[in-house]
Amino acid sequence: MTRVACTACPLRCLPAFVPMSEEEVAFMERFKVGELRVDRGTTILMEGSSSPQLFTVLSGMGLRYKTLENGRRQVVNLVLPGDFLGLQAGLLGDMKHSVEATTAMVLCVFSRADLWQMFRAQPERAYDLTWIAAVEEHFLGETLATLGQRDATERVAWALHRIHARLVALGLKRAGAVPLPFRQQDLADALGLSLVHTNKTLKRLAQRQLAKWSGGALRIPDPDALAALAMVEPGAPEPRPLM
Repeated sequence: MTRVACTACPLRCLPAFVPMSEEEVAFMERFKVGELRVDRGTTILMEGSSSPQLFTVLSGMGLRYKTLENGRRQVVNLVLPGDFLGLQAGLLGDMKHSVEATTAMVLCVFSRADLWQMFRAQPERAYDLTWIAAVEEHFLGETLATLGQRDATERVAWALHRIHARLVALGLKRAGAVPLPFRQQDLADALGLSLVHTNKTLKRLAQRQLAKWSGGALRIPDPDALAALAMVEPGAPEPRPLM
């Protein structure tokens, strides 16, 4: 398949992302060294490894997760188009979590060795990278508050609302639904719930006509009502930088 030029990137025009200047686009074209296509189930980055590459998700979805010594898994968050992967290894020397493809994915590839050139030559892009790291920290804080203070129904409502809002901003809503090609176990592992509890909670939300997740698609008839249940402000997520 033909490599996608940064000037023709299908993500840049989406409301999920902050617009880029012509100079920034030209720099990213030079920064990009290629594309990687991976199959469903592929481990893209492994916890404890040191990858020479950084990635931006061009298409497809995946999971970030940590594995405990007893083999249990904690899902950190979902990986969606536009997400930047590998920054931990780029700055800390090795990955503190793993990344796995849930669907077939296309990744824009950047050389980790060129990261410092960005800081020297493109301070605006370097600031965007810092912004991305700050957003990840904020999200982890919100997740911690969810696990500690929201009950099971509120946790699932919070997760589905956040996911739905991001997927809508990515232009993925079709016929009233967004794609959600994950397992209930993935959601359970992200929210600290058992699979049985997660399943029952999803059924209750469907019965209340607040959210229906089936066949790999998520429908939320009234996002504001779901946001109220989740105790979050309704509305679209703040646009984020695209690397």
